[in-house]
Amino acid sequence: MFSHKIIETRSMLLLILSLVVISIGGIVELVPLFFLQNTIEKVEGMRPYTPLELAGRNIYIREGCYSCHSQMIRPFRDEVARYGPYSLAAESMYDHPFQWGSKRTGPDLARVGARYSDEWQVKHLKDPRSLVPESVMPGYPFLANNTLRTDNAAAHLKTNVIVGVPYTDEMIKFAEADMRAQANPDSDDVEGLEKRYAKISVRDFDGNPNKLTEMDALVAYLQMLGTLVDFEKYEPEKNLR
Repeated sequence: MFSHKIIETRSMLLLILSLVVISIGGIVELVPLFFLQNTIEKVEGMRPYTPLELAGRNIYIREGCYSCHSQMIRPFRDEVARYGPYSLAAESMYDHPFQWGSKRTGPDLARVGARYSDEWQVKHLKDPRSLVPESVMPGYPFLANNTLRTDNAAAHLKTNVIVGVPYTDEMIKFAEADMRAQANPDSDDVEGLEKRYAKISVRDFDGNPNKLTEMDALVAYLQMLGTLVDFEKYEPEKNLR
């Protein structure tokens, strides 16, 4: 019987055997991936973010919302019961970087879209404790006063194209117009916006129709989260490749 003492008392032998074991484990984990056509299942309903939603996501990241909120519901009974269907890999396919998060000071936001009204979201962002007295979340009332920058909308879409998000030339061309149109249902550009992006909400998100604000963008992003996939029709065994 081979003694452990022989390995443990010879550093070079221990190092070599450790590398062999790690190499075998790495090969077992990595090689199968080269024979898969796709590691992300195809899910009906997924689309790239609209320019307004993408701007809202950028604000979400800028303000550090990911530090206290995750966007990944794990496939455990208690998670699903509280937050809804577990997160799918496809739901993060256009996230660069993804917003899964590493802790939850606040609730998971993967399915927060359409759970609350726009008015609730705006009030909660301005003064969290007015709705949730025990909340430790800071307020973001300045978002309602900050005019949303729109001149860089096309540049944001172009940058995402570089990392694989399928924005078309038409989407990039009309990025700024689409950003404004989503927050203004009376805009003449709404029809074009709805042709370019499926399953979108078009309305004044922050309650101030006279100004396009960062609050509009952030609420538009939050109200979209978890709403693209129809889980009443989704069947995992038919979508896995």
